[in-house]
Amino acid sequence: MALNTSAETPLPVGEVSRLIGGWIDRLGAVWVEGQITQLSRRPGAGVVFLTLRDPSYDISVSVTCYRQVFDAVADVVSEGARVVVLAKPEWYAPRGQLSLRAAEIRPVGVGELLARLERLKKALASEGLFASERKKSLPFLPQLIGLVCGRASAAERDVLENARHRWPAVRFEVRNVAVQGVHAVPQVVQAVKELDAIDDVDVIIVARGGGNVEDLLPFSDEQLVRTVAECRTPVVSAIGHEPDNPLLDYVADLRASTPTDAAKKVVPDVGEEYERVRMLRDRARRCVRAVVDREERGLAHALARPSMEDPHRMIDERADHVASLLDRGRRTLGHLLDRADSELTHTHARVVALSPAATLKRGYAVLQKADGHVVRDPDEVGGDEVLRARVAEGEFTVRVDA
Repeated sequence: MALNTSAETPLPVGEVSRLIGGWIDRLGAVWVEGQITQLSRRPGAGVVFLTLRDPSYDISVSVTCYRQVFDAVADVVSEGARVVVLAKPEWYAPRGQLSLRAAEIRPVGVGELLARLERLKKALASEGLFASERKKSLPFLPQLIGLVCGRASAAERDVLENARHRWPAVRFEVRNVAVQGVHAVPQVVQAVKELDAIDDVDVIIVARGGGNVEDLLPFSDEQLVRTVAECRTPVVSAIGHEPDNPLLDYVADLRASTPTDAAKKVVPDVGEEYERVRMLRDRARRCVRAVVDREERGLAHALARPSMEDPHRMIDERADHVASLLDRGRRTLGHLLDRADSELTHTHARVVALSPAATLKRGYAVLQKADGHVVRDPDEVGGDEVLRARVAEGEFTVRVDA
């Protein structure tokens, strides 16, 4: 449709609409899946008007079909139903509106929906979105809880009442959204993102009451699953009842069987915690008392020992022992000294008896030459040689007679 146009040579609106219609008329038929949000069957009219919407995105398209085409599925198709339509795009030039002309409408059965969910579940699991190691632990006592639920729903009432009954001080940041239908997925996704962006929110609960497979389909939507997987805040899934298992249960950090169960798992019971604190306090008191009693018994046992009852008794006993040892030492030392004195006296007498001085006292003299050499042989001295004679009381010189 490349055209040579300018501000001076523009195309009329009708020509543009005609050209677009001509291009669209060349398109072939296509199978389209979506959810019916509006259905108009005017009595006597030969054409039925529908609005087909993508459940995951805020996109819809008008569909028209002949009455006989819709009558073939009228008993099983109504607003909110998922259908697959074989349609050819059409352009309504007077209004510049695109629509689909349906030649065949097929309802999407529950079995087919479950098969699609199973394929999506395997694909997401292969990416690791359901892995246990990526799940975050819930805080023990959340101060602010984000709650995504239907407006004035039983799920909202169950969560709020049970949580506040268990812990009256808990606070909630509630986001009321559509929990089924074509608007459910975008609203739930937006609510989860808003709550995840609030720093004070400690945990997010996505809650909905029970329903059939079609009603719970929004909570198996791929966009919602990926949004929850990217949350930095722990997310609790509380969808339906125990048998219900939307894909949100697998990606959430914690799965609760019901909204009431979610409140019990997220918020601790003040009575139970008080009782637990009381039990721990009693246990601590018993432990401390046991330690004190053990130490008191040990102290009493220590005080009962003789050394503690009469501290001077040990000193007195040791003093007597020391005195005995001291007396024994003195006697032993006296004996040793006496023996040594006797031996010293005897040795002294022997030394005195054998000393040269004693010999001199008996009248002997020692002759020494001038160099101090003792004369032992007469041949060692010559005539007129002067010698020194040592006697007991002194010494004097003598001369040798030739």
